[in-house]
Order: sequence, then structure tokens, then C-alpha cells
Amino acid sequence: MTPPQFIAFGEALTDFIRVDSDTWQSRPGGAGWNVARVVGRLGVGAAFAGAVSDDLLGRQLLEASAAAGLDTRFIQPLPYPPLLAMVPCSQPPSYFFVGDNSADLHFDPARLPPDGLDALRIAYFGSISLARPPLADRLLALAHELAARGVAIAFDPNMRSAMSEAGYRRRFEALAGLASYIKVSDEDLQQLFPALDQTHALEALRRIAPKANILFTRGADGMSLIGPDGVQEQPALPAAVSDTIGCGDASIGGLIASLLKHPARAMAEHLRFAAATAACTAGHAGAYAPDETMVNAKLALPSAA
Repeated sequence: MTPPQFIAFGEALTDFIRVDSDTWQSRPGGAGWNVARVVGRLGVGAAFAGAVSDDLLGRQLLEASAAAGLDTRFIQPLPYPPLLAMVPCSQPPSYFFVGDNSADLHFDPARLPPDGLDALRIAYFGSISLARPPLADRLLALAHELAARGVAIAFDPNMRSAMSEAGYRRRFEALAGLASYIKVSDEDLQQLFPALDQTHALEALRRIAPKANILFTRGADGMSLIGPDGVQEQPALPAAVSDTIGCGDASIGGLIASLLKHPARAMAEHLRFAAATAACTAGHAGAYAPDETMVNAKLALPSAA
């Protein structure tokens, strides 16, 4: 296979989503895996790199990865338990995680395919993988290595309760300093800088991440792309919202896919494509990954003009 242009490193897991008082639905998920699947479905050579359990849940993740067109050579099935995300409420999403000594923690970068990084242009890191030692420091070291090789780093803190782990703030600041692209929601920002209002929190993030283009998402209030030299604004596009699970992952995935597949586009066009990708995801239950035809159809609607 041709080595991928994009790789998401981190956790793949199974979401258990509460449908009603007696019913839960399981779906493959995980922030890094969701982003990889979005980028792959949008027609860019992509992979998720991480470890999964060698059981039914791990096989479902492998099958869903292949169905999305991901290069599955980067997934390491291992004889450890699966990582689970329990989602008792989906509007807005709330989570807790089950995964002591689960497979994701045993990911080994030394086992990546020998040619796997040859074409890599953007590498993604983020979410709870950076708060789960020993995986977290392994990924931080890998991010430093890739940045030194000229690979652009994309980072989504995707704040969860797991980020209370003692070493997380150090890793957050290190990844932000490396990043060319950061996706942060208004909720993430408030948790990252609880003593600051939104304006001062964004200024604090800029000081930590001086070279990053910051994709700042605000749900129904739209999104901004804040570069070192200016700001692009994008309203939310219309969507019949099923739930908002995976919308943040879709927005950064859409931005990355547009950057890689259509480099001649202006940044405002990349941002609009990201908004359309998120709107398509919002119209489906769970972390849905639309294809480029669907996103272009959303963009073609008169209400998206």
C-alpha cells in the first residue's frame, strides 16, 4: 500500500451509548480513531495508529477501519482488555472510561510498518491517550520525533475527566508548542483555563502555541480559525441534529482532509469545508464519518452559501 499522508495516534475504543433507561448501544469510537476515519472517508490516504484488544470489540474496530479505507497495518491487536467509553448522556455528550491495563496502553511505535512514515504530512495527537501513562509519554516522544522530521502536528486536547492525571498539563503544553493545528472547543478552553474569560484564555493558548492555527469550535455558534496573523470566522451550517457525538472530531478531520487534498484552497474555504463536515456528522447518530460527496452536497445547499 502507498504510505498514508495522515496518521492519527492515540486511542481506539468502544462507545457504549445509553439510548434509554434499559438500552445501551455499542459503537466503535475514540477521538483519534474518529478523526482518522473522517480523513479516510474524505478521500485522503489515512491511518489510525494504536493498539486494540484481540477480541470481538477489537475486530469490530479493525473492520470499521478497513471499511473507512484506513491503512490497517498501523493497528496492533494485543491480548489485553478493550478500552470502553460509557456515554450515559449524548446531548450534550458526557463520558467516563473503563480501561485498566487495556490494550491501548501497550501500543509500541517501534512496531509501525517500516515505510509507514515515508509520506506522512500531518500527524494527529490528542484526547485521553495523552493522560494515560505509559502510552502518554510514548506518544509525546513520537510527536517530538515527527515534528523534528518536518511533519505538521495536529492536536486536539478534547478535555475529559481523565485529564486530571498528574502529568497531563505538561504534555498538553508540550504538544501545543509543537502544533501547527489545534482544535479546541469552547468547553475545552474553559476547562483548560478555568480562571480566564474566553478572550484571555485564547491569548493564553496562543502564548503556549505560537505557531498554531487554532480551530476554535462553539457548537451552534460556529467556529473560528485563529492564525498567527489573523482570524477567519465561519457560522455553523444548518443540520437536523441527531446528536453532537463526534462533531468536534469531524471538524478537525474535515479541515485536515481539505488541507491535504486541496492545498490551493484559501483558508476560508478549508474552514467552510470543516463546518460542512461537522454539520453532516451532527445529522447522524454517533460519530458518523461523511464522504466528500455528502460534504460537497451540504456546501451546495442555498443555506450554506
